[in-house]
Amino acid sequence: MLSVALVDIMRVPVTVSATIRPSFKVPEYMPEPTSPFELHLAVEHAGVTAVDMLAQATGLSRQHIKQVMQKGAVWLEEKGAGKPRRFRRAKKALAVGDKLHLYYDAEVLAETPAQPQLIVDEGAYSIWYKPCGLRSQGSKWGDHCTLQRWVEQNLTPQRPAFVVHRLDRAATGLIIIAHQKKVATALAGLFAKREVEKRYRVIVHGRFAAGAWPQKIDSTIDGRPACSFARLLEYDAVRDRSLLEVRIDTGRKHQIRKHLAGIGFPVVGDRLYGRQGDTEDLQLTACYLAFMCPVTQQKKIWQFPEPLSKK
Repeated sequence: MLSVALVDIMRVPVTVSATIRPSFKVPEYMPEPTSPFELHLAVEHAGVTAVDMLAQATGLSRQHIKQVMQKGAVWLEEKGAGKPRRFRRAKKALAVGDKLHLYYDAEVLAETPAQPQLIVDEGAYSIWYKPCGLRSQGSKWGDHCTLQRWVEQNLTPQRPAFVVHRLDRAATGLIIIAHQKKVATALAGLFAKREVEKRYRVIVHGRFAAGAWPQKIDSTIDGRPACSFARLLEYDAVRDRSLLEVRIDTGRKHQIRKHLAGIGFPVVGDRLYGRQGDTEDLQLTACYLAFMCPVTQQKKIWQFPEPLSKK
């Protein structure tokens, strides 16, 4: 039994629902694998594997399906287990009542992750430099180009990686990854209670006013309170650009970019809120983190290393 819902619009995901049987035959109207599509399969026969089911349903090779699984685009919803989870075990036999979900986007799967740099490993958590283009965490379409996955695969000794806070994909700078659930919860609590001091170096278009005190920007974002403080560090008269230090008391999405653009100083390289035609990378770097360590109960201060600040 196969039900298919097609949407004939570019880049709009196609959703396909199917029940796999041993003699399942791929229909002629199956969406092209190069287009974004979703595939949802119900397991009716015990012992089948995700690789076999997905290869049969999509026409893609088993080797390619294994690669897709490793990149985080396959999810398993086990019967009675609640929410789906990312699934990478190609040889694991599935049970009757399980549901398999594939979120296939060729563009996402073809991405190559930028390499982050370890600043310090504290055991229960680590501090990293996130380069431009690397995501903080994944989506249903995959997680291979994320800091979280990169740390899981490359940090030694190998440990779990939990996202505590985020940086925009285009932004660079310091970010914390926890390696224990209880530490992740404790660190997230510090962010929620605004007990983590965060500072950013930002280059904007225009001449920002110098002053003894930082300029407060408190316009709401998406109807929610938001507060940023910006002060001038240096002005480049030749390029008419200002280097700012920005501190935020709240963590709304794109807060710094929206606040600075809103007062007439768009961030250089900002494709969303900045000047048309900007071709540079986003000039926004998280350069300072300070908080009370939940493990040692000592104040920790991490500043952006000088060699990296020139990148």
